[in-house]
Amino acid sequence: MFLSRPELIKKEIFDIAEYVPGKSIEEIASAYRLDPASIIKLGSNENPLGPSPKAVKALVKAAPLANIYPSADALELREALSEYTGFPVSNLVASGPGMDGLLDGLCRLMIEKGDEVIVPTPTFAYYELPSRACGGKPIFVRRNMDFSLDPEKVLQAESSRTKIIFLCSPNNPSGNLLPEADLGKILENTRALVFVDEAYVEFADRNLAGLVREYDNLVVGRTFSKAFGLAGLRFGYGIMPEWLVKAYIRAATPFSVSLPALKAGIAALSDTEHLRKSIEITREGREYLKGGIPFKVYPSQANFILVDVAPLKAKKVTENLMRKGIIVRSCDSFREAGDTFIRVTVGTPEQNEKVVRAFEIAKKEV
Repeated sequence: MFLSRPELIKKEIFDIAEYVPGKSIEEIASAYRLDPASIIKLGSNENPLGPSPKAVKALVKAAPLANIYPSADALELREALSEYTGFPVSNLVASGPGMDGLLDGLCRLMIEKGDEVIVPTPTFAYYELPSRACGGKPIFVRRNMDFSLDPEKVLQAESSRTKIIFLCSPNNPSGNLLPEADLGKILENTRALVFVDEAYVEFADRNLAGLVREYDNLVVGRTFSKAFGLAGLRFGYGIMPEWLVKAYIRAATPFSVSLPALKAGIAALSDTEHLRKSIEITREGREYLKGGIPFKVYPSQANFILVDVAPLKAKKVTENLMRKGIIVRSCDSFREAGDTFIRVTVGTPEQNEKVVRAFEIAKKEV
């Protein structure tokens, strides 16, 4: 006989809001009785070109070695990342699953019961989860109406218990960059560790990782899920001060990046042509969607755009598009995002054309 024993679970877990992922092709095909092959999935910010052919070949070659543990510190991947980023191996850590694993490791390393983390909203929802799971308390700071960040508000939210400040650049779901001067102001005036999420940085005009060389309280997180098209392998990496690397590796889950993923990541880093095409198609597609969608579209430096469908409601428009086989992301599950915003991943030119037409029709139908 199986019994329910919720008293065995940490009470902090019940304070965690359930993470809401983008809809899958299978879900939409079942819900609206559509042919899965006809559905366009533009709700999870995946690379429409798929992974690098070199990465796929490396995966196939590594498959027979799936019974072997990778190196615990992922040194081979870190060496390839050193060449890609320009940072020494001593400033790099590999993480799995995805960048989420990096967030988990840092919270495990730093957050004790009663500690606080600062989260400017709306932003990526996952920052809250590992913080609460470790007994921490998120302190939310509302972004400006244009989704920019006010450094003074962030610093005013700090207390003696603040351990981490989570920032996202380009921000998810708004797509805007954090100015270097604003980050510098926060770094110079806080005792806390500042984490900058650069999951979408390959699509942007600039990055903030260079400041790791100047500040000993900055960590930059990145992923192979977006520009490199390896979301299904779930791994990322962190750029951090040398003093933090050894402590992080000690606290993090060993062997967190699988051997096939390591090999695929190294191959993906070497395929500069596939990366160039992925960035090019995204930047061109952003401009096309911004000019074609008949609602307000915010400027973006990521592989998605944010659409304000007001006075319509995001859920209604999202459902209308999904009935047509186009998966986009209603942002009403993002804390303090409101109920009129939709995030749309940039697809192929053909997919983008269908999205524009679908929004034009939805504007009349909803």
